[in-house]
Amino acid sequence: MNREDTKNANKERKKEINPISPRESLKLDDWLDIGKIVAPQGLAGEMRVYPNTDFPERFEVAGKRWLLRPGAKEPQPVELLEGRYIEGKNLYVIKLAGVNNRSQAEELRDCQLMVPISDRPQLAENEFYVPDLLGLAVFLQASGELVGKVVDIIPAGNDLLEVELDPGFAQNKNQKKILVPFVEAIAPVVDIPAGRIEITPPPGLLEI
Repeated sequence: MNREDTKNANKERKKEINPISPRESLKLDDWLDIGKIVAPQGLAGEMRVYPNTDFPERFEVAGKRWLLRPGAKEPQPVELLEGRYIEGKNLYVIKLAGVNNRSQAEELRDCQLMVPISDRPQLAENEFYVPDLLGLAVFLQASGELVGKVVDIIPAGNDLLEVELDPGFAQNKNQKKILVPFVEAIAPVVDIPAGRIEITPPPGLLEI
């Protein structure tokens, strides 16, 4: 995810794997969830996929992928033959080897498409993977005061960090979270190895 890119380029929301299976049953840290099969497309075995990644090559470049069926503990290898993007719908249409008719495609509804985490593409400067941001502590750069921790990333014109407030920071106990624009002017320091983000909020942003 690039703080300067309003299209949220180069993100993979591995966090969306979590509801599939308990962590002890599936080694979630080994896989990235790249999309969900949501419906058949036509009669020849094509399928519609809702993407959880902004890397189009995941669905457009033929090659090996992995399929996690609902309730399964481990993904199984599949071969992506081809795919294309549907403009205006934020969907891809893909064709998998061995899926030749609508009935076979229907059987794969709600399956997750996955890739090994080792297959993450190299990011450019100022780009970050969403899972690497989750859980980072957020501090005020000027004072060093702990604001809270990142619990989600909300896609918008500029991405928003959803920050769960530290009890010592929140004055109004009914306010548990705030949204912080993830732009360099407001979040100038993102230190993944140190587990911290430093923010310089404009007046009013942290009023709760």
